[in-house]
Amino acid sequence: MVLSEPYWDHHIPLPKLGPLHSRLVTAFVALICFINSYNGDFVFDDSEAIINNKDLNPDTPLSNIWKNDFWGSNLSSNSSHKSYRPLTVLTFRINYLLAGGLHPIGFHMLNVALHCVISVLMIDVFAILIGGLVHDGRGVKLNLSPKASFLAALFFAAHPVHTESVAGIVGRADLLCALFFQLSFLVYCKAFQGGDKKFSVLWIFSSILLCAVAMLCKEQGITVLGVNAAFDILMVCCHSFGPNDLWINFYFLFSTQIGGLVSSGLLMRWRIMGTGPPSFTEVDNPASFAENVILRIVNYNYYYSLNAWLLLCPWWLCFDWSMGCVPLIKSATDWRIVWPLLLWCCLMGLVYQALCSQDSNKRRTLTFGLVLLVIPFLPASNLFFRVGFVIAERVLYLSSAGYCLILAYTVGYCSCHWKKHKVCAATLTLLCVNVARSAQRSQHWRSEQSLFTSALSVCPLNAKVHYNVGKNLADRGNQSAAVKYYREAVRLHPKYVHAMNNLGNILKERNELEEAEELLSSAVHIQPDFAAAWMNLGIVQNSLKKFDKAEQSYLNAIKFRKKYPDCYYNLGRLYADLNRSIDALNAWRNATMLKPDHSLAWNNMVILLDNTGNLAQAELIGKEALKILPKDHTIMFSLANVLGKQKKYKESEGFFLNALKINPNVASCHGNLAVLYHRWGKLDLAKRHYELSLRLDPNAPGTKENYNMLKRKLEQRQRTVG
Repeated sequence: MVLSEPYWDHHIPLPKLGPLHSRLVTAFVALICFINSYNGDFVFDDSEAIINNKDLNPDTPLSNIWKNDFWGSNLSSNSSHKSYRPLTVLTFRINYLLAGGLHPIGFHMLNVALHCVISVLMIDVFAILIGGLVHDGRGVKLNLSPKASFLAALFFAAHPVHTESVAGIVGRADLLCALFFQLSFLVYCKAFQGGDKKFSVLWIFSSILLCAVAMLCKEQGITVLGVNAAFDILMVCCHSFGPNDLWINFYFLFSTQIGGLVSSGLLMRWRIMGTGPPSFTEVDNPASFAENVILRIVNYNYYYSLNAWLLLCPWWLCFDWSMGCVPLIKSATDWRIVWPLLLWCCLMGLVYQALCSQDSNKRRTLTFGLVLLVIPFLPASNLFFRVGFVIAERVLYLSSAGYCLILAYTVGYCSCHWKKHKVCAATLTLLCVNVARSAQRSQHWRSEQSLFTSALSVCPLNAKVHYNVGKNLADRGNQSAAVKYYREAVRLHPKYVHAMNNLGNILKERNELEEAEELLSSAVHIQPDFAAAWMNLGIVQNSLKKFDKAEQSYLNAIKFRKKYPDCYYNLGRLYADLNRSIDALNAWRNATMLKPDHSLAWNNMVILLDNTGNLAQAELIGKEALKILPKDHTIMFSLANVLGKQKKYKESEGFFLNALKINPNVASCHGNLAVLYHRWGKLDLAKRHYELSLRLDPNAPGTKENYNMLKRKLEQRQRTVG
């Protein structure tokens, strides 16, 4: 394949570095952009994909990662997101094993390292797309565009839109997908290094295998087939094969690669999903729910223009763009309709230059830039299926490579026609600004507090942003401030049931029960299968002494979530308040069957049996609980009380002392142990523990009276001895 060196490459205002040095510089730039995220926390979606994902736990069978989605839910479940990324989950599991638990630093470091590797490999990808496949006499691939490919890779390494993929741990899916995307493309190119009319079937099938691996990291990986096809048509067929051979290669490409893999891949994907595609709501992607087809098309194109703007000016970045962040265009008089028109004008201009320019290097570079820009974005375009987001910065990780290629060409073109020192200053300024912005944005991703707060200025109309700020404040104990943000979330989106539920919970704890009941009732009215809201409504109604309604709310919660131990526990408390002891015990027993380490349910069973005089059964339950929770001091305390009432003083003493070893500052435990010694006749020990109890809690009920009684008994004993 004989191609000429792009004339504009040597005009680019960068030093001509050797292959090793250019790779080291690119890796260094990628590193300094995102290294400050290395010791960040688990944030946002990391909670569901990593912290709450049982597939990461070494005790979970490894085979589960092939049956469950990215978030750990069974793919056959109606609630599954259907994101099938087992190899990404496998890397999370390896991180978990190597770190000995959920320590985020290892997860973050691997993400940063992957971005560095991908940025370095981009030099090879860009070199092929700009300069083509050229080899010397020894078969070594030559880079005919060393400056252009280096500059494009630098732009890619430092682009701030990558922050979500690199600094957010769940972005690992995008990174791994991009890595195997690159490898698939590079291996496909290697298949044609033999010269005229020669290609290696082995390398082509290796490329297909790497494409499959990319798909198992993230579904977007299948788009490498489109890039390979474009390369085959635009480069291989045009330069390596004659007119009569073109259709032979074309047939081979589509019959073996596209036809076979896409068909089998999509069939396998559909079978894996089991129940069909995921179901999204209007708040996830409002444009896709617009009844008018014209409105859908206009708003989809508006979304495309916003994605393009994020590539051009990545200053306004947000972790979530749903829930009112981007209001729908509903009228032809909406001024925002200008942006889709401007986008298509720019794209048509690029397409015209890519097809009609007299300069073959320019045609090739712009064509491949557009291919890399558009094809990886297609799965997120809503053209083939509805997606669950409005804008997602992570889906631009691969598409940004096409933008960076076009930008590098633009710099080269300007260097040929403008004053080089001005182009150099502009290029360095752009790189420095991008590096600074990437570092700043990765700092935001270090904690949920900074991430959520940073979104308030970008998407002030996004109810989810206010919800997440409120939730973060509530988790840190600042409930008063959280109320403000929850109220704003509900105001912006009056059907936001999760905000209603969390706000109702806070109001319940503040004893503002009437408003809490109103909010929770609205939540279950909007979403009748919202089990958590039903349970919380039951707790509020129980506090308001609306016992019948509370019972029905608890039963509704259990109806919609069969395995709900906390709801069974609260139902048991309701029955205990109503003196329905057997029902209470059954409810708590159900809670412990569903969640064997449910300490409160075990303890309440022991206390209820103790209070109703069933001491032998209380003893059995307490000992059964301690087999599961051997270090639970509350159960030890309750069991010790039961044993003391049965006059099993020695055994009771042991449990009291063990409880105090675990938590020595519990006044009631010292007080009850003192009562035990008092009854047992060990008066000096009783006196000591009464005093310890009163020191910890001078107002402990009954302790002062028992202590005074003991002192009189000790004085009487002294007088008798005297």
